[in-house]
Amino acid sequence: MNAVLGIDHVGVTVPDIEAATEFFRRALGAETLYDTLPRAVGPRGGEETARRLGVPSGTAQVAMRMLRLPHGPGLELFEFRGPRQREAAVPSDLGWQHLACYTEDLPASCAAVRAAGGRVLGEPHPLPGPEAGPGNRFVYCRTPWGSTLELLTYPGPMPYEDSTPLRRWRP
Repeated sequence: MNAVLGIDHVGVTVPDIEAATEFFRRALGAETLYDTLPRAVGPRGGEETARRLGVPSGTAQVAMRMLRLPHGPGLELFEFRGPRQREAAVPSDLGWQHLACYTEDLPASCAAVRAAGGRVLGEPHPLPGPEAGPGNRFVYCRTPWGSTLELLTYPGPMPYEDSTPLRRWRP
């Protein structure tokens, strides 16, 4: 038996932890739970940090903060300084590449992303294939620092539900 129950939190590296906190507060209703590494404590680095996190030698954690979403996993924000830092991943890159948040009001959520300084990438589209259904839609967005955020809603039944008793988790 697998003991995993679900997603506890998603880690997001950001260029400015204060600006990212404000974006997630305004766009997603996130609240700050605590600072794991307050900026005032000073950077944490060295070979132990490089080994523990698998980051290049010379990388320092500047700040860490745990946010709470209203209905779902936490968001753990990291701000790093170091010898190698790439731009935010886009969906065609390998690895974890977007955060998807369920909403009951897609237009209002899109407006909140815009008001918080993010960018909505086009108009909402119907969910495809096995996810299709009345009112089932999604849209991709970009955070101010370039990470991909998906907003989706699926109030209607989905075709895949006819072939299995399993269901997607949603808040």
